[in-house]
Amino acid sequence: MNKVIPLVRPFNSPEIERSVLEVLRSGRIASGPVVEDFERKMATYLGVKHVVAANSGTAALHLAFLACGIGSGAEVVTTPFSFFASTSTILQTGAKPIFADINPSTYNISPEHVRKSLSERSRAIEPVHLYGQPCEMDELLETAREHDLYVIEDAAQAIGAEYKGRKAGTLGDVGCFSTYVSKNLHTGEGGFLATDNEEIAEKARVLGSHGQIGKYNHVMFGFNYRMNEIEAAIGREQIPLLDGFNETRRKNASHLRDQLKGVQGIVTPTEIPDVKHVYHQFTVRVTKPGGRETRDRIIATLRGEGIEADVHYPTIIPLQPACKGKVEYTEGQCSQAELASQTVISLPISPIVSSSDIDREATTLARAVMLT
Repeated sequence: MNKVIPLVRPFNSPEIERSVLEVLRSGRIASGPVVEDFERKMATYLGVKHVVAANSGTAALHLAFLACGIGSGAEVVTTPFSFFASTSTILQTGAKPIFADINPSTYNISPEHVRKSLSERSRAIEPVHLYGQPCEMDELLETAREHDLYVIEDAAQAIGAEYKGRKAGTLGDVGCFSTYVSKNLHTGEGGFLATDNEEIAEKARVLGSHGQIGKYNHVMFGFNYRMNEIEAAIGREQIPLLDGFNETRRKNASHLRDQLKGVQGIVTPTEIPDVKHVYHQFTVRVTKPGGRETRDRIIATLRGEGIEADVHYPTIIPLQPACKGKVEYTEGQCSQAELASQTVISLPISPIVSSSDIDREATTLARAVMLT
């Protein structure tokens, strides 16, 4: 039986265990000084004035939209090719998601298609830095300035990634991050938003704590979106290690890309100029005929050999059952996103994956493609 090469395993260390134990022994587990310390250290790492911790990346997105005044009657231009929360949080505000197609080379939203998707009701653009690579932000920010739109970055998969020397999630009005267990920095469950705008930060903080300013003084209807001390303790210990984690991912990605050179029927990830891709996922595209069926047979072969390949994402968001009757979308409207959902495969390259593991992945994938 071949050794399993995992797609992800959560990082742990003696320092994390000690920090969590200190929280448990303190008797203070709900939000408190450890969460505040996590926020301060993360703000310093990102180079922003404000970080507001939350209990998920989804909560952070929801708070960001609300804090920017996105609601009923507004439209938000976003990508159809992402995790469901990128769209569900728009719908939860009462606003309407408008889907723009992706760049087939990067899988990120196309600035050209964003411009074509705007209307007089547009209030925000939500770029998603998919797989750890920042979007083409110069063009998106220029479009936002021209039309007086908010830019709310979904940087859930891109913590530590950079665009022209600036951290992803710090280029727009507000950036939202996930620290779910699979992310490059994790807290088990959790997330946060980052911004230089004090008004957005303060409104998000109040909304995320039952709408209260001070104890039992509720000034608006809010939510219980607070991160707890245990989650913050897990994440705080990883902040000094994050750049090292990301560099290992980049090294592993480079090795796997080199090993897959010349494999017919596979397209490896492309890095656009002036970015630092942090490879939350190393995602290849299958170009052999047969679309989804061919791709799925290849994945079955990889998994049968102990390689935990997966698909991110097999169905674009507007074609999800939950979106039926809630969004406007015509099949074929975002053809590149639809094609990607039928042909992409994510392969393990996390920091626990060894050089020999990567060689095995490449050899197994090449054989699976040839035989499929």
